[in-house]
Amino acid sequence: MPYADSDGTSIYYERHGSGPAILFVHGSGGHHAAWWQQVAALRDEFTVVTVDLRGFGKSDSSMPEFDGQDFPGDVVAVLEAEQLTDVMVVGQSIGSVAALRGALQRPDRVSAAVLGHSLGGISHPELTELAAADRAEAVKLPVIDRLLTKRFQQERADLTFLFQQMGTFNVAKMADLRNLDTDGPSLDDIRDSGVKVAFLAGEKDAVLSVKTVTRAHELLPGSHLEIVPGAPHSMYWETPAQYNAAVARLRRTLTAPKESA
Repeated sequence: MPYADSDGTSIYYERHGSGPAILFVHGSGGHHAAWWQQVAALRDEFTVVTVDLRGFGKSDSSMPEFDGQDFPGDVVAVLEAEQLTDVMVVGQSIGSVAALRGALQRPDRVSAAVLGHSLGGISHPELTELAAADRAEAVKLPVIDRLLTKRFQQERADLTFLFQQMGTFNVAKMADLRNLDTDGPSLDDIRDSGVKVAFLAGEKDAVLSVKTVTRAHELLPGSHLEIVPGAPHSMYWETPAQYNAAVARLRRTLTAPKESA
């Protein structure tokens, strides 16, 4: 079982398949195993890498407290341990913040960042205001209703239960990730890095609205926008076929090898 060293912290990760690389970064309730539906679907065409941020899954969780500012370094540690280049990092929810920051730290290894259900911690006053308004509405709902649709919960009680159980393997909590948004990258920082950015959103996301994500896309020249009809915040779990198709399409589109002249 491979571990990467992130400034003395052991970071667990897995590598599956072969081909152009995709590295998935989980959200606050996830870990490497949350991507089971993605690994099985994508490993025949792509190299699929999953990672446990510190405090999550099988990574080192022995520290007395966790600092979200350390999470991007965990992503970079895996990139370096596997000597990956031309990687597309894909974040889920707040994991997108770690994914984007890791990408900006090592644009020589990361060519694209997909921000799933997240603005990636981009520092911009209008976007901050829009996201805050979305969160104010989201907190009115029970946590599970923010993440999965009512219909899915009713029809797939088994997968809803498993989804909730995933978080019980983690020591770090949502509160440990919140400060990731502190001192986030500006639109200019992203543009100057050369890293391509795509926003991946669900039409029924109860945490971050399509309106807000669309505005972020408009403000970031050259960015891509994928909106999946009927998908909730945890699209990767509830509607994996649509999610996997979108990720594969973005991998082929954003980082296709340049043809020789």
